[in-house]
Amino acid sequence: MGGTSAGGGIPVESGARGLVTKVRETQWGLVMLALAAGCGAGLGAIVFRLLIEAFTHLFTGHDDYSAAGHAANPHLPWLGPFFVLAVPVVAGLVYGPLVHRFAPEARGHGVPEVMVAVAQRGGRIGAQVALVKSLASALTIGSGGSVGREGPIVQIGAALGSTLGRVARVAESRLRILVACGAAGGIAATFNAPLAGVFFAMELILRDYTVESFGVVVLASVTASVIGRAAFGSASFMSLPDFHMNHPVEYLLFAVLGLVGALVGMGFTRVLYAVEDVCDRVWRGPEWLRPAVGGVLLGGLLLVVPQMYGVGYPVLENAVDGKYVIGFLLVLLVAKIAATSLTIGIGGSGGVFAPSLFMGAMLGSAFGAAVHQLAPSVTSSPGAYGLVGMGAVFAGAARAPITAVVILFELTGEYSIILPMMTAIVVAALVSRHLSPGTIYTTKLRRRGVDLDTPPVDARLTRHVDSVMQPVPEPLSGALPLEAASRLLILSEHGALPVLDDHGAYQGVITARAAAEALADTESPTGADAAHHPRTAGTLAQLPTPLTTGMQLADALHVLTTTDGTGLPVLDDERTLLAGWVTHQAVLRVLHTPAKVGATAKPFTADADPLPAP
Repeated sequence: MGGTSAGGGIPVESGARGLVTKVRETQWGLVMLALAAGCGAGLGAIVFRLLIEAFTHLFTGHDDYSAAGHAANPHLPWLGPFFVLAVPVVAGLVYGPLVHRFAPEARGHGVPEVMVAVAQRGGRIGAQVALVKSLASALTIGSGGSVGREGPIVQIGAALGSTLGRVARVAESRLRILVACGAAGGIAATFNAPLAGVFFAMELILRDYTVESFGVVVLASVTASVIGRAAFGSASFMSLPDFHMNHPVEYLLFAVLGLVGALVGMGFTRVLYAVEDVCDRVWRGPEWLRPAVGGVLLGGLLLVVPQMYGVGYPVLENAVDGKYVIGFLLVLLVAKIAATSLTIGIGGSGGVFAPSLFMGAMLGSAFGAAVHQLAPSVTSSPGAYGLVGMGAVFAGAARAPITAVVILFELTGEYSIILPMMTAIVVAALVSRHLSPGTIYTTKLRRRGVDLDTPPVDARLTRHVDSVMQPVPEPLSGALPLEAASRLLILSEHGALPVLDDHGAYQGVITARAAAEALADTESPTGADAAHHPRTAGTLAQLPTPLTTGMQLADALHVLTTTDGTGLPVLDDERTLLAGWVTHQAVLRVLHTPAKVGATAKPFTADADPLPAP
């Protein structure tokens, strides 16, 4: 009856299943899904921004209250500026139960939840997260929560991409890519920054670069950006004045700003989680009520410093434009750290990217104003330092230098400051990596026992190299002519042999490939030149990354896969004596037959005579 086509041929169901299979498994199918994820993320970004604007106007009567000072709400003029005490409480009574009941993962800044979903859950994110995150974050920001839009839109886009992939029943590897497509699309559409969306997704979400994933993420980001530009226009997200470098010595000042920015970024991370811990210890009531009760504290802070209301981009632009004095800039910096930490600590929903930009602008503008007063003829305007400070603080907090450079360039459209910005961002990222084990995103996961920076290692590869190493092949003398060495390499099963000097000390390893290339070299010395510059095993010996007897097999396998030949010498733990030889096969054999252990060789000492030179 209903199972075949009109001509009695191929069943309709089979044709549909075949199409679904092609979408699920082919490259063009992944492209179509990525484009759909980009469309969904672009539309989601539009709805999210409209929700923020609607709630902000509802609660304050202004388009952006952060720039309104202590103005009253025109809907409630009799309350004067004191209405800010109530709006975080009212909003908390709405989004607190919503998050608690339907999507607890929508609480907080969102990006860590997406990172762990990609790394450990195969990219699976509940479909309800997109809706709940949109409403909760819009309510949080619209009611004065001092958080940003990037975390929510990343989680919203990622949830849409994950839902699309699970409906199509794609493999986990492709589901992760679709999550990244949604995240990139969200960033691209909401900030008009398609490149930033791509690098944010690759550097922070996927944490891996492949041709397949990069290509489809770009397509999703471009698609979402086109949709976002249709709604919001194509102008840069922030309008800033033109900047220029006055003197090359300023690069040193920008490097110092990068150092200070890293300290501020790391300090913000520590304060954020310290405040969260305090809120966890103090609060003993139902979790759904926590945002409303904590909203009283947030409202009090907003009453004192109304510039902390919401995202605060107008205040950021005023700071970069030089409209604030140094003292007030530092007050805004400290207040933003406190306001953002408190918003997230009480259970609010929002990102930390925009707050880190805000802090960087305050820090950089204050730094720039100070150095400009000291050396006005050498330094640029304070606004240049404010712009560079934005990237430095974000790089210090998130440790994503590529994303920081690209996103700051696209947000501002200011190319003239790119070199100072790169200088400060790289310094900030290096300092942060040296001083802090985690970032503002990964620290949240580390506190849950999830370490994305240290991928799990097969327990069998934690064994030491000395458990599988073999005896050292007969070494070559460093004075052995190349022709003789090549013959011995041909006879060797390893494709490489160790080389010792005249005193029996280890010189390195010569490979069959290196010997063959040297013999085939038509520009090699001949005649008298060859007599003065003889080609010997020692001249071609290379020092590979040293393997030691106490090294784990996982580390040894990584070194083996990046070298020529089929094996490498193993040194003792003091790296003075040849102890053995390890091959790819010996390590791989451990993975296939874990019960068997390779023979352990006795250390090779210099007392053993190398092959004599003929």
